[in-house]
Amino acid sequence: MTSTDSSAILPAELEDLVALFDVEQSDAPTPDAEREAALAEPRFGTVFTDHMARITWRQDTGWLDRRIEKYGPLQLDPATAVLHYAQEIFEGMKAYKHADGSVWTFRPDANAARFARSAHRLALPALSVDDFIGSIAALVRTDRAWVPGGEDSSLYLRPFMFASEAFLGVRPAAEVEYLCIASPVGPYFAGGVRPVSIWVAEDYHRSGPGGTGDAKCGGNYAASLLPQTQAQQNGCDQVCFLDAVTNSFLEELGGMNVFVVMADGSVHTPELTGSILEGVTRSSILQLVSDRGRDVVERRIPLAEVVAGLADGTVREVFACGTAAVITPVGRLASGTFDHTVGTGEPGELTMQIRTELTDIQYGRAADRHGWMRRLA
Repeated sequence: MTSTDSSAILPAELEDLVALFDVEQSDAPTPDAEREAALAEPRFGTVFTDHMARITWRQDTGWLDRRIEKYGPLQLDPATAVLHYAQEIFEGMKAYKHADGSVWTFRPDANAARFARSAHRLALPALSVDDFIGSIAALVRTDRAWVPGGEDSSLYLRPFMFASEAFLGVRPAAEVEYLCIASPVGPYFAGGVRPVSIWVAEDYHRSGPGGTGDAKCGGNYAASLLPQTQAQQNGCDQVCFLDAVTNSFLEELGGMNVFVVMADGSVHTPELTGSILEGVTRSSILQLVSDRGRDVVERRIPLAEVVAGLADGTVREVFACGTAAVITPVGRLASGTFDHTVGTGEPGELTMQIRTELTDIQYGRAADRHGWMRRLA
């Protein structure tokens, strides 16, 4: 379904979800000229819209006070639990403006489900799918003027939840805040899609068995920052982690899943072991590749196999994926013991085909045959 289809109407149930949120308009909205300047050259995560969605949870009452309020600083007690025990989770999504001016998002049910799984792992209360989607729709409608319409631009959405109770005991918090903020963003690659170089971390691990690797929480990203610095010191853009048990199998990048395209046309990606985040973009790529009739293989991928494949040509393409960059071609894989160019060093053919197909669906330029898009406004 594209945004111009006559059947692409706002579902009545979404109206009911949005109606649950009380909207308090900002008393100091961004001037039109300033907003338009920000939309003309949007930069990831540096400028935010005028409002934010918010819901409060208390152990004795559950979720209450659904509202859209003025974007602004949070007032936290120095003993707020999240500051000491990192009990928090988040998601990343985008809202896309289609050619007819309507605004859509991509697979929000999948993000809502992962948010609930992350909450369970971090001993946080589950937010319903209805509240998750309702909060996003209510925020996007309130700040609809902030949705950019430029080529490959979008409104980045960041739902998050944190332990807000002020206490220093080690236990799940009895008070929690859920918020969603939004930031207009442009193309991830301002000068066009370019291959990135990847440093394989052999001394650090993002997560281990029984840890929080399959939850989208800040601690996993904090653990990736030092290895990321190491990658940059070695002339690479991103870091790739290996499994914590054998230190030999590919897992994921600091914030993206990874794929390997073989010479026989098959597409391989690390299987979900509990220490790898189940990416929404990842699962979508698996479907699109399968639609093309290619073999899709989820398995444990030895680093040694990939290195040998790059040397003898049995590995043709490598790419990473995530919400921010969608699909990123990898042009170089390196570590302290090897340094290989992937293919010719240019973006791979299948990599770019899948990237184009996925973004065309997201922006309403192609039919949404899997029903992934949901209209917000």
